[in-house]
Amino acid sequence: MATQKMLKFVTVGKEMPEKRDAASRAQDFHEIYREYADRKAAEQASRCSQCGVPYCQSHCPLHNNIPDWLKMTAEGRLQEAYEISQATNTFPEICGRICPQDRLCEGNCVIEQSGHGTVTIGAVEKYITDTAWEEGWVKPIRPHVERPESVGIIGAGPGGLAAADMLRRQGVQVTVYDRYDRAGGLLTYGIPGFKLEKDVVERRNAQLADGGVNFVLNCNVGEDISFDAIRGRHDAVLIATGVYKARDIEAPGVGAKGIVKALDYLTVSNRKGFGDDVPEFESGELNAAGKRVVVIGGGDTAMDCVRTAIRQGALSVKCLYRRDRANMPGSQREVANAEEEGVEFVWLSAPKGFTGGTEVEGVIVQKMRLGPADATGRQTPEVIEGADYVEPADLVIQALGFEPEDLPTLWGVPELKVTRWGTIKADFRTHATSLPGVYAAGDIVRGASLVVWAIRDGREAAEAILSYLAQTGAVAAE
Repeated sequence: MATQKMLKFVTVGKEMPEKRDAASRAQDFHEIYREYADRKAAEQASRCSQCGVPYCQSHCPLHNNIPDWLKMTAEGRLQEAYEISQATNTFPEICGRICPQDRLCEGNCVIEQSGHGTVTIGAVEKYITDTAWEEGWVKPIRPHVERPESVGIIGAGPGGLAAADMLRRQGVQVTVYDRYDRAGGLLTYGIPGFKLEKDVVERRNAQLADGGVNFVLNCNVGEDISFDAIRGRHDAVLIATGVYKARDIEAPGVGAKGIVKALDYLTVSNRKGFGDDVPEFESGELNAAGKRVVVIGGGDTAMDCVRTAIRQGALSVKCLYRRDRANMPGSQREVANAEEEGVEFVWLSAPKGFTGGTEVEGVIVQKMRLGPADATGRQTPEVIEGADYVEPADLVIQALGFEPEDLPTLWGVPELKVTRWGTIKADFRTHATSLPGVYAAGDIVRGASLVVWAIRDGREAAEAILSYLAQTGAVAAE
């Protein structure tokens, strides 16, 4: 419907002679689209009821002042709307694209709760920030005073980059270490480009580099440089590595060729999008084209995999999940998008094993039913005996979530305390760890979670580090 309206608006609003050059036609379309988008953003923003208890704001991990920037947008005051938005969010254009708004702000909108359809908060947030970049309202990082203190950040994902931005704006010298060849973490290599355009991430990376953040890439801590060496170089350290260790299926035949991990699959797809030489894609090993694809899992990563496989030209794409739709952990909006694109969901199904010998040919599926609720309140899946069947598959993608790596062992710092789940034990307010001057934020503390939570953690950790530097500096001066 939106596309039809836009095309009608283009036809009525401005003539585009066929003989004009491509650049002129593109400029005309851009101007027309901007006018249309301005109108739609203002229309949606004006639907905000400005309620006395803004549940949208309280259900946003960053507590963004959503009602105020919606009001500014409705009044056409986009620059003011952007200023309010960026005051609490380091990367609003990224959150606008990938946050599961249906579980956060939009899902708790009063208008949505009353049955009239939510205000499209994420789309408006994305639009005002994209407009801010285009109009030059996004301020470069230019500290008023350069400070001598130095902070090392391990991990160039959203948590680490959010902290780097805040620290650098205060004049702190910041170095970010990351194992990949590009900054961004899962923003760059884990989330597909159709959900988060890579030039949006690269634009933020460039802003940080231009503002004086030093990136040390292709650097694996514990191998290329020791953790102790990083501590020795800096006055404080922030660990923001995320969690990258994939959970594996334990079942007969799991080692067969064609059974792959979700992050490996998504990383290769994103590298291909960057134009990199990717042998695993060209060989077909991590390419879904022409294959019967089965994705195992029910989270947002599984949704990224099924939708990527569709775009790669898979013959068929099925998603196995051991619970039903109502108990799926991923975004319901993502599930609906996947279904519209041709993905088939096989609910109450779990892998029991794999057929085919050295190369996978199928998934042995055991049917499930939901039993009594567990300690978390979710119903526990139970196997239905005698209901097994084989789902044909040429490519099986495991998307069962992620766990933390054993950092104390990998980095040779046994004194770095971790929880029983392997995440780093850190103060929930200051993000301080068991090591003096060492902080931790994001998934490596809270477990696999949302980008918006990592941004919040990174910002909080940066504030705590600034306080720590002020205290240690005062002590040193004495």
